[in-house]
Parts: sequence; C-alpha cells; structure tokens
Amino acid sequence: MFTNNKLSKAVRLAVAFGAASAAVFTGAVNAQDAEEAKDVERIEVTGSRIKRTDLEGAVPVTVIDRAAIDFSGQTSVSDLLRNTTFNTAGSFRPQSGSSAQGISQVNLRGLGAERSLILVDGRRLPKSPSTGNSQDLNSIPMAAVERIEVLSDGASAVYGSDAIGGVINIITRKDFNGAEFRMGASTVSLPNDGGDREEGSAVFGSSSDKASVIGGVSWNSRDIIFERDYKWVTPGASSFGNNWQTGTSKGFQSIIPADDCNSLENFYMTGSGACAYNFNATNANEASTSNTSGFVKAEYQINDDWKIFSHTLVAKTKSFGRYAPSLNDAGEAARMSADSPNNPTNPLSPFYDAANGANREVEFRHRFAALGNRDNEVDNWTTDFLVGSAGTIGEVDVDFGVRKNQSKTYEIGRGYLLGSAARAAIDNGDYMLDDPFGARFTTDADREEYAKMLSGFNVTTSRIGKFDQEEAFASAAFDVVELSAGTIQAVVGAEYRKETYADLYDSLSEAGVVGGSSGNSAGGDRDLKSAYLETLVPLMEGLEMTVAGRYDKYSDYGNDFSPKVSFRWDAMEDLVLRASYGEGFRAPTLDILTQKPASGNPTVSDDPTCINFGQAAGCDVQVSAITMANPEISSEESEQLSIGAAYQPTDWLNFSVDYYDIKIKNLIRFFGAETLLTREQTGEPVPAGLGVERNPANGGIELITQGYANEGEWAISGVDLNVNTNFDFGAYGRVNQALQVTHRIDSVIDGGRNTVKDLGEPQRRMTLNHTYSLNDFDFAWNLNLIGDQYEDVTAQPDGSFLKEGHVATWVTHDVQAGYSFSTGTKISIGAQNVFEKEPQLVGFDGRSYNFNLYDAYGRVAYVKFQQNF
Repeated sequence: MFTNNKLSKAVRLAVAFGAASAAVFTGAVNAQDAEEAKDVERIEVTGSRIKRTDLEGAVPVTVIDRAAIDFSGQTSVSDLLRNTTFNTAGSFRPQSGSSAQGISQVNLRGLGAERSLILVDGRRLPKSPSTGNSQDLNSIPMAAVERIEVLSDGASAVYGSDAIGGVINIITRKDFNGAEFRMGASTVSLPNDGGDREEGSAVFGSSSDKASVIGGVSWNSRDIIFERDYKWVTPGASSFGNNWQTGTSKGFQSIIPADDCNSLENFYMTGSGACAYNFNATNANEASTSNTSGFVKAEYQINDDWKIFSHTLVAKTKSFGRYAPSLNDAGEAARMSADSPNNPTNPLSPFYDAANGANREVEFRHRFAALGNRDNEVDNWTTDFLVGSAGTIGEVDVDFGVRKNQSKTYEIGRGYLLGSAARAAIDNGDYMLDDPFGARFTTDADREEYAKMLSGFNVTTSRIGKFDQEEAFASAAFDVVELSAGTIQAVVGAEYRKETYADLYDSLSEAGVVGGSSGNSAGGDRDLKSAYLETLVPLMEGLEMTVAGRYDKYSDYGNDFSPKVSFRWDAMEDLVLRASYGEGFRAPTLDILTQKPASGNPTVSDDPTCINFGQAAGCDVQVSAITMANPEISSEESEQLSIGAAYQPTDWLNFSVDYYDIKIKNLIRFFGAETLLTREQTGEPVPAGLGVERNPANGGIELITQGYANEGEWAISGVDLNVNTNFDFGAYGRVNQALQVTHRIDSVIDGGRNTVKDLGEPQRRMTLNHTYSLNDFDFAWNLNLIGDQYEDVTAQPDGSFLKEGHVATWVTHDVQAGYSFSTGTKISIGAQNVFEKEPQLVGFDGRSYNFNLYDAYGRVAYVKFQQNF
C-alpha cells in the first residue's frame, strides 16, 4: 500500500528523472490509497488544467529539473532545448545575414518552430517581431528557471493555436530562501578565434507563512565566429563580383581584365573567366549574442482561501552580425546603360571587346566592397508583467488575472547600397569597376570627393518591430459528482487576448532601392476570445477518461474548435497504459497575412547555375529571390493520436514508450529557395505562385519566388522511449541513468514519399545521461546522438527513390565534475563534445554543414562557480 510519504517521493522522483518515472509510484494509487493521499498537494502538469497528485497522466510529459540543467553545462535555455531529442530536425540559432539574426527557436518533432508552443508558467511567450510567427527562447533567463516540462503531444484543446508539435512549459522559481550567485566561462576549440562565452546570475529569495518573493538578475554572452576561421572553409564564389550577362551559354563573365580582378581585395578570377567575390573572407558564421535580464516573482496569502501573485520579467538581448559587402539587386539596379564607360559592349569603354557584340544595355552583378561590410546590430527587448489572484469560493477553486507583455526589436544595418545612386555613378563613369576603391586618385582633394560620392550611396538601414500581447484570463475548477470509481473533476475557463504586431523597415528598404537588403514591412492586430472545458471522469477503478475542448474566435480570419479525449489505465501494479486523440490548429500569423514583397539573395547549391558561372558542380552561389505574402491563407488543422505505456518492474528501473501519429491538413509552410530547388529536383509538387525561374539558354537560375502557402497534408509518426535507472551503493555513492530516444517512422507530404533520413531529417535522436554522486562530489557523462541521413534523393524510372551521399551518425560526449564545499560553494569543470567531433561537411542551406542541426564549436571547455547563502 502506498502512503503519503511514498506518493510525495513519487512526485520528487518524477521531477528529478522525468515524468515517465512518476507512473510507477503514482500510477497504482487505488481508492484506498487516494483517501490516505487526500492531503497531498495537487499540482498542475503541462497538458492539462486539472490538478492532480501525480505527474504521470494520460499524455507524455518529460521534466528537465534544475539539477539536469546544471549537469548539461549549457548557458542558455535555447542551447539546452536545442540538444533535446524532441528538437528532431534542429532549430534556428543566431546567424549573420538573416532577418531573424538575434533569435533562437525550438522545433518540436521537426514540424517547425511555428508549431512548437512555448509557455512560461503556463502562459504563452509572445512571438518575436523578427519573425512574426515564432517565439524567441533568448528572452528567457536561465537563472529564473526551476524546471522545464516538455509535452510531446498536441495540446490545442488546452492551449489553443500552435501546440501541434508539442508544448514546452518553462516553470520559474518560487519558494526560494537565501541568495545564490553563479559565474561561468567557457572556450571553444573550433575555431581558434571567437565563440568564447561568459555567464553569471544573482538570485535572492525570502518567504514566510504568508508571503514569498524571489528575484534576480542574469547575463550571458557569446562572441562572434567568422567563417574564415574554420580550417575547412574554401573561398566562396558569388556571381556578384564584377560580371556581366553575355546572353550566351557562357553566362556571367568578368567585365574587367583578370589582373585587375585579382588585384582587388577578396575578388578573384575563376577558371571560366568570371570575376568572383569570396564572401567567406568576411562573413560571420554565427552572430554574437548577449542577454541581460531581471525578474521578480511574488506571492501573498491574504487568508486561508485567497492569495495574490505577480511576476515581472525584463530582458534585453543584443546581437552583432557581419555579412559580405553589399551588392546590386535584380531589376533596374542590375542594368547598365549602353553608353556607360563600364559597359563591355561600349566601344569607348576600356573593357570593350568586339567579340561582346553590339553596343547595348546589359545586366551586371557587382559587389560594392568599397562600402565596407554589412554590419547588423540588433537589440531585442522583452517585458512581461502578470498579476492575478487564486482562491476558493465554496467548493470551487478559481483563479483570474491580467497580463501584458511586449517583445520589441531595434535593428540597425550599416554598409547597404542605394541602388539608384550606385547605378548613376557606374553609368557616368564616376565609379569604375576596375578601381572601386579609388586608387587612381592621387590628391587629397580627389580622394575626399570620391569618398563623399561613396558615402552618397552608402545606406544605413533601420528596422523596428514589436509584438504586444494583452491578456485577461479566468478559470474555475470543481468536483462535479462522486462516483463509485472516484470523483468527476472539471475545469472551465475563458481567455481574452489582443495581439498587435508591427515590423517597420526604413522607407528606402520599403521602396526596394536598397541593395543587399531583404525583408519588408508588415503589421496588423487581432483580438482572440477563447473558452475551454476539461473534465476527468473515473470510468472504473484504475481507469479514467479526460475530455477537453476549446473554442477560439479570431477577429480577422475566423474560428476554430479543438477537442481531445484521453485515457489512463492502471493495468496492473506499477504499469500505466495511456492513449489520446485530439484535433488542433495553427492560426495564420499576422506577418504572413500582411508582409509586403521582399527581395533577397540567398546562397544555394545548384549545378546548372554553378556551371553557368564557371564553377564546379556543387558550389555555393548567390541567386535572386523574392518573398511574397499570402493574405488568403487559412488556418491549418491537425489530428493527433498517441498510445503509450509507463512501467516500473523494479525499484531501480522504470521506462515509458509512446507512439505518436500526427496529420496536418491545409498545411501552412514556408517554401524557401532550398526547399523549392529540392522539390524541383525530386519532382514533388510546388505551390501555385512559387517556384524557380530558369534561363532557357543555359538552365541557370534567374529568380526564385518563395513564400507561404497552404499545401495539403503532412503526416508524421514515430516512437519515444524513456528509460531511467538508479542504483544506490551506500557508502560507494549513487548512480542515476536516463536514456531518451526519439525515432521517426514516417514523414510524408501530400501522400508523397517518406522523407525520413533525407538531408536535415534524421530518423533518430538520442541522449544517454549518467550521473554519479558520492558525498560532496558529483560526476556527469552525457552522450548525444543525431542519426544518419542522405544527401541526394533521385527519382527512378520504376517509381522508387535512390538515396546517395551518406551523412554519418553524429555522436558527442559531454563530461562534468563538481565538488560542493561546506561553505556553500560549488565548483564545476567540464567539457561539451569532449572528443572534438566535427560536423560532416555536407552543404545545407548555403553553409558547409547543417547549421540548425549541428554545431562546429569543437570542444567547449568550461568552469562554473556557485555560491549559496
């Protein structure tokens, strides 16, 4: 028979080892035990609003507690979650040259960050104005985190939109007494320069019988990393160098003589006669980031029945990114007049060659290196304030509150190009392509005049974005009726949320006259009214059913209803079987509905374009692209099925296994350059209005039109496995182990082929964690695995698909050793990727490796100091 003490122990163990361990302790509590356990505090677990005395419910929840966070050696919430098995296909992190340079995301199930809902203490984090459709993990201070609960099941019936891939609920600290100071520093072995990190925090807390307050400040930073500092990086080949379109099969060729091209810094002649620019000489691989934040959380017990609570968070994230010098975009900025001294068809030009044909206007591509590099500085501010009250009215538990939060972004870009001014200078000869730096000028006056001219087409861009949320919420929880098998419990509630979004570019960027810039303004607002119901029904002893439903009404596009039903059965002592079926949705976001057309120059790997430019097949080359908004997009809908079991056969072993099946209909998906090229190669469908436009003469890419569309259906399935062991050796210490495996079975779009193990879609991710504790000493060893993939997929005449270019399984090892002194001091030293595993160099999204899935830090050695009072 389970006692209250044993039940309480179950909750503690569940928090320590993950919710899977809770099943073996709390899953078998019978009616008699429930009477003994009635005084145990009920808690709300992610995925349900009904409070329970056990963590192992009808849906799978994994808990990462504070000890596991510390043993990971990570300095930020974003890095911690990026390395979990649920982040199947990797996720976006700060990078230069991106319109979302300073943010970090999580991508549950590989379904996209926009389908991964992030909560803080059960309330949704505002979306980042840099993307408009996803949330930024960088805004959450690590020092404020008590634990992280990961719900690996759909939860729109509980939380509304976006909870298709799952839910991450970040629980902040409370009931902390004393003071805690932390400091840490780490260095990376790859490359030799850049990437170093620092962190620190101070947390203070105090509590009494009636009140508690906790507050703190934290900071962390990471240095910039330049592409050129990696040993494997070769010169980049951008057609935006000093080239013109010949109109023949040769494609783009150098305007200036070979010697002049090679004499210019970072320009070089290719074997086919093109003057290329080496963008890898200046690009940053990863933008620098830093976070400074403060938080306060308070609670006051008014009387035995009522309490008030509040939390306040302010965070500032800074990032700096550097990208190659600006270039002339497509359109008028890419046209050179027939009488320009720079036109190779003009008989009066020093670059004239009769073989170039008749004098005419020509298309050219040029890198304006004389303007300097493009440097972007981004400041992200997040403020969050909530106040509420909870109490009891009769037999009903109620809570209500209001919340206001805002995420605001300020971005400044330097070194961009005013295309009209640059074209005028090229057409009249003030700017000569063989001497862009003005070396021909010999007097101070002439050099000063030339510098002024360059300044005339050097643009500083600006971008200000914000995402505001104003919320009001209320709920009531109560017992409905007592049955022979137990009590029917219910929760009803309502929410109101107003979202205001704005992403404002400077007027020149909006007009599309700034070369080397991408993105355009968007903005709008909407109201959302929601009502929900959840009820737990004990069908018989050991068998319970939970039914939930939520109605969401949006002011701009319509409404959605999300139902869910789940079952939990104590099949035998220490064995829980569970199953759930639910429907969910993702509302179209304001950025998709309102963004203006935006041009860009993505880097892709496309063999015809590479050959057209005189490069070897497989090179990286920049192309012209435009991103279009789609105001007609409707919400996507999902159906989700989960079946699983949790079992503890012995005191030292427990495990859980869960199968999931997700189908998304009316899919909202962004089709970028790489995706469109892959679809073109494999013959898969491309949404109307999007695609790749090629030159009919040579097959090179002329323009890629990318954007969002409703595509159809995406079906994925897989299995999650969690195994936990603990061994107590008495005087010789204690060993705990945790194995977590996510195995994808299928990923199919519109009934097409299974894309699991395609490049960027590993079938398996795994972590294996070991911790050993002996008195004041502890040691941790963590193993991380990312499954293998294939680089190329080719359709065969018989309808099958040939996969080639094997990308091997990637395994890294992390170690940490720590010692706690009697003074309250703890010192930990460790290393992530201790054997310095490097990513396999297979090009992905314009980089040498998959930047979202792997890192190229090598060994990250660190030391951490903690002092408690």
